[in-house]
Amino acid sequence: MRIAFGTDEVTPVTDAVKAHLAARGHDVVATDEGDPWPEVGRAVADAVASGAADRGVVCCWTGTGVALAANKVPGARAALCGDAETARGARRWNDANVLALGLRLTTATVAAEVIDAFLVTDVDPDEAANIARVEPGPPDRPNHPDRPDGPDGRFAGGE
Repeated sequence: MRIAFGTDEVTPVTDAVKAHLAARGHDVVATDEGDPWPEVGRAVADAVASGAADRGVVCCWTGTGVALAANKVPGARAALCGDAETARGARRWNDANVLALGLRLTTATVAAEVIDAFLVTDVDPDEAANIARVEPGPPDRPNHPDRPDGPDGRFAGGE
């Protein structure tokens, strides 16, 4: 699998993450290392959304900033995960394609467990309709939240 990787600071954990991905046979594409977190999140998400990478891994001190930045890219679904079960759920139920890790509390061992869970878990096909609602697309698309009839034929403009 081709994995886009980015971090706003290079640490022993980020080095271990890249080494772990490579040891598992993944093609690791380092998009941004040491750049500010908004650029890191965006660059990895762009690589995934464009198809240049199958999945992405982004890191910053809390993981929140890179996740927020990644989620601004259409087609990217970033999830901040601190444990393997959360990573499995993010893939299974949300079709997350970018994994965000916080460097403050994540050890190399925990990062490896989270990454492995994220990369081997398949999406639950029963979640397709919910996942589609997260990706609204153009306003004329039937499930767009701003369309007067909204998802499932319901008014989506609020009240």
